[in-house]
Amino acid sequence: MSRETPDRVPEPRRGGFDRDEYAAPAGEGDAPGLRPAHSRPGEDVPVSDTSDTASSRGASGRHASDSEPSTGAGGAFGAAIKEFFVVAALALAISFVVKTWLIQAFYIPSGSMENTLQVDDRVIVSKLTPGPMELKRGDIVVFEDPGSWLGPAAPAVDYGPVMTPVRKALMFVGLMPDTAENHLIKRVIGLPGDKVACCSKDGWLTVNGTPISEPYVLKGNKPSEVPFSVTVPEGRVWVMGDHRSDSSDSRFHDPSGTGSEGSVPIDRVVGRAVALVWPFSHATWLSNPSSSFATVPTAAAPTPAAAGTP
Repeated sequence: MSRETPDRVPEPRRGGFDRDEYAAPAGEGDAPGLRPAHSRPGEDVPVSDTSDTASSRGASGRHASDSEPSTGAGGAFGAAIKEFFVVAALALAISFVVKTWLIQAFYIPSGSMENTLQVDDRVIVSKLTPGPMELKRGDIVVFEDPGSWLGPAAPAVDYGPVMTPVRKALMFVGLMPDTAENHLIKRVIGLPGDKVACCSKDGWLTVNGTPISEPYVLKGNKPSEVPFSVTVPEGRVWVMGDHRSDSSDSRFHDPSGTGSEGSVPIDRVVGRAVALVWPFSHATWLSNPSSSFATVPTAAAPTPAAAGTP
């Protein structure tokens, strides 16, 4: 029986391993040559440093941004000025739109609405009333002079050649309260068709025969010291000041006693005062005293205003 000779293990080549023994085969997930052929399985392969490539771009070493022209201080200043004027123009345009269709500030020049409003108070007026929002009894409204209520205009105050046009421009765009002396502020007492009278045997002001409790009237004042009884014409409102003894309102501009001349055309109403904003010490919302008129019955169909009335 012959003796079996064991298989010989071939001697490893110099270097210990075949050069191609552990090279990553192509098509098995990794790109060919990702692992050096001389590395062993499981051996960490250093990631190439991209900074080496960046550092070898050239002797100059300049970045791409270095070749871009610099605007300089003058260019930056010009851009800032341009941006300022664009923002300012946009702000003025927005203010003008707000003042024309939404809200506007007015100041109070007299004491006819005391104690609700004081002289030199500033109020915000909503221009959504009348319009999308209906006028209500008890609303405080700003309106244009319906016809010589204010008398001759006082001479305009001169603030100098610079400030006068500046103030007018700021008022025009709505950044200052309107000081134009052709506006008045009063409280709506009667709507179209309402019969407003004063005073009843008990001394009450009545609307459509219903006595009205008026907590907003200045303490110590009567509802009216001038007797009247009118039916408010179509498209008009009857207005009175809260300081009844010092308010030249609808009562004093109705010589016919019918309400046709003393009432204010609704199309002259600028808007409803919604907030007192200055001085801050007594800033407040100007809410409608709805409880005062809650029991007033619906008015009869209003009659058209007399021809020739403003």
